[in-house]
Amino acid sequence: MSFLRTALNSSVIIHPPGFYIVGFESLPSVNVFFIFLAIVYVVTVLFNGLLIIVVVINPSLHTPKFLAVINLAVIDLCFTACSIPGMIKIFLFKDNFVPFNQCLVQMFFYYVFAALESYALMILAYDRLVAICFALRQNSINTVRSMCCIITITWCYILGVTAYSVALITKLSFCSSVKVFSYFCDYAPVYRLACNDNSKQWFAGTFFSYLNLLGPFTFIVLSYVSILVTVFRMKTSDNRRKTLATCAEHIILVAIFYIPFFVIYTMDKQLKPESTGTGLNLSNLRNHISSNCCTVLSFFLFLLVNFSIRPLDGA
Repeated sequence: MSFLRTALNSSVIIHPPGFYIVGFESLPSVNVFFIFLAIVYVVTVLFNGLLIIVVVINPSLHTPKFLAVINLAVIDLCFTACSIPGMIKIFLFKDNFVPFNQCLVQMFFYYVFAALESYALMILAYDRLVAICFALRQNSINTVRSMCCIITITWCYILGVTAYSVALITKLSFCSSVKVFSYFCDYAPVYRLACNDNSKQWFAGTFFSYLNLLGPFTFIVLSYVSILVTVFRMKTSDNRRKTLATCAEHIILVAIFYIPFFVIYTMDKQLKPESTGTGLNLSNLRNHISSNCCTVLSFFLFLLVNFSIRPLDGA
């Protein structure tokens, strides 16, 4: 194999022409999995696209709440577009080779939108927090402009930290195996193939993964603690029920998104970091299935509960 060699700080960095994605080779019932992915892709594109169009053309829905919903829908579409087509290509054309630079691009966009999904759920929790705990001041606190600023800040932050993390991969030399034991150009399976020190890449991957998962999750939990305190102070049970009902779809999304991650990370502690067996591949696939289920369900939940094209109640 011909490798690209570049000099960097008097050391030789060896970049291969590309990587082979081999995570599917030991997966049982692979045909069923790819049928599932194809269905998820079509449903996500059609229905989240419809959600975006309807909100955009309906002036009554141009509110901070639905701006946050649009943010989630756009992230869902982008996340699906940067992951599923490549996986389906491997299945249909039996072409599992990904050029080096294309691998880094895929890695970048996958982790950008995976992290943004977590922050989008946090932003929706913020919207519920302001609407319920600061009901009398929500129109002055949670404005379209402030919501745009929050969304922009989260996007800039995630783009920056992900670009930094992916750039660290270019500092690694790959002088032996180029088989990535995952279903795409995954960060950890790629840096583990390096033949030089990968401690910086390990730290960046671990630190930002926990930060981007636990940071938003902690905010969501604290938000709902505050919401529950406010709800239990209400005088009538009917008001409590109606208020909690406005949070139901968001709670379901949070559960669908976070529970599989926490379960898989707990299970992965039983696996050695260098493991490349079927168990690790199945763990990655479970995470991907969970993320795409959240992608599809996000449309239906917001459509059925929050989105019936009626005059907004200001919440």
